[in-house]
Order: sequence, then C-alpha cells, then structure tokens
Amino acid sequence: MSEAPWPWPAPEDDGGARHLVVGLAVPDITLPATDGRAHSLARLAGQWIVFVYPWTGRPGLADPPHWDDIHGAHGSTAEAEGFRDHYAAYREMGFDVLGVSGQDPAHQGEFAARVRLPFSLLSDAEGKLSDALSLPTFETGGVRYLKRLTFVLRNGRLERTLYPIHPPHTHARDLLATL
Repeated sequence: MSEAPWPWPAPEDDGGARHLVVGLAVPDITLPATDGRAHSLARLAGQWIVFVYPWTGRPGLADPPHWDDIHGAHGSTAEAEGFRDHYAAYREMGFDVLGVSGQDPAHQGEFAARVRLPFSLLSDAEGKLSDALSLPTFETGGVRYLKRLTFVLRNGRLERTLYPIHPPHTHARDLLATL
C-alpha cells in the first residue's frame, strides 16, 4: 500500500537557514517545556533531534488567517506524530527528540497530551531563540511563526540543519533513514 501524497505545496528554499552551519554553538537560552521544566539547547548533552514547527491546531480553533496559502505552514501535527511514532527508533540510535514552536506552553501542553508525545515541546513564545539564531519566520494575521526546520545537535552544537522540510508527514521517517 502506498502512502498518500502530501496535499499541500512545498515551501521554497529561501536560504533562511544558510547561516545555521555545522559546528555552530546554539545560544544558551532557556525555554519552558511541556515537561514542566526549562531547557537550554546549548546545555543538552548527547545527540538530539530538534524539530522546529510553526503551529499546531486545536480542535474547534480556526487556523491562522491565510494558512492554506502559505507553503510549508500545514503539517505540524503530522510531523510531531511522525517523531512520536519513530521515537523508539531514534532512542535506539542514541538520539533524543524535542520540538520547538512559538506557541505558548499551555497550547503546546494540550497538544502534547492529546497526541501522546513521549518527548517535550519547548516554547519560544518570546522569540528569544528565534531571534538569537535568526531562524526563518513568516507572518500572517499580525503574528510571527517559525518556519519548519530540523537540527541535529551534539552537545549543544549543530551537526546538521535540514531546511526546508517537505513533506512533514514523512520527515521523521526520512530523517531516521539518513542517520
């Protein structure tokens, strides 16, 4: 049985992550997490997959304005579920996983519980990490959102940056196959 194609258009590589190069030390910025603690990517020991995503929907809550028109906006839930479904395989390879978005911790906590994520999500609602790393963003409805990208980190340094991410629903599986 073949997998259904992703129905939303691919984002263009606008060069927004070109500066996120191998060896770059991530800044020591502490972000609140859905596990109730605060984490700094700079202080994470070992190997980590950090997927950055724009926004997760919530039942009964409308998507942001013009969401359907923004290439790369859709897919955060499917992407997170992919990392959930492949989490054991990542752990077997010596990696742990974190997600990062600009959503507030309460929204992320509801989402993480609803889809049963075995890893934490970090909130960059204040934009501190985004600003420090000059992460690619887009705006709609007067709100700034992070564009989807993924870091492979080792002891607080970038080993790899993947950008843009498409399709998001197979990203976790596809990345796993390359590690």
